[in-house]
Amino acid sequence: MLENLRLRQETAAGAEGLVDQLVDVYLDAHADDGPRYTAERYEQQLAAHMPREGWELVTARIDDDLVGYVYGFPLGADSRWWDGLHEPVPDGFTDEDGHRTFAVCELLVRRSWQRRGIARALHDRLLSTRREQRATLLVRPDNAPAQRAYDSWGWQPAGRLQPARDGAPLFEVRTKPIGPARR
Repeated sequence: MLENLRLRQETAAGAEGLVDQLVDVYLDAHADDGPRYTAERYEQQLAAHMPREGWELVTARIDDDLVGYVYGFPLGADSRWWDGLHEPVPDGFTDEDGHRTFAVCELLVRRSWQRRGIARALHDRLLSTRREQRATLLVRPDNAPAQRAYDSWGWQPAGRLQPARDGAPLFEVRTKPIGPARR
């Protein structure tokens, strides 16, 4: 682990002044991923996600530079997170109440800082404070480095999901037990 790495947890209110920096890291991390990854689309995503009940961000800084972050929120009863799920899942799999599942929406590290343990540190810090029974995330099937990392961190495949938004890629759904119910 990098000795000068500083992790910090933020609520939506604390993160409002960081939006431009969050967008910069997003664009850097997705620089080679195609035209879908734009500042405008990501700003809209952040504007939709940050007001969610329980939204939480963990940032990683080296000196004063934001080098990565992870954020997510608990899925409420009205969640559309599971919309577009392709495969059949066990009864109750998509039932949400705001306490059952924490959705990890983005885990990003600037390209020049990748493969140094920063993503793992962010991941572990965020999930260590959560009280939900499980976490979920979506990962592109063609993102082999992320797939390998999630495998090694204990995430299990749970199907495929195609979001309804225009041009959204097909994702693999991953889940992982967290919180007090995992014992």
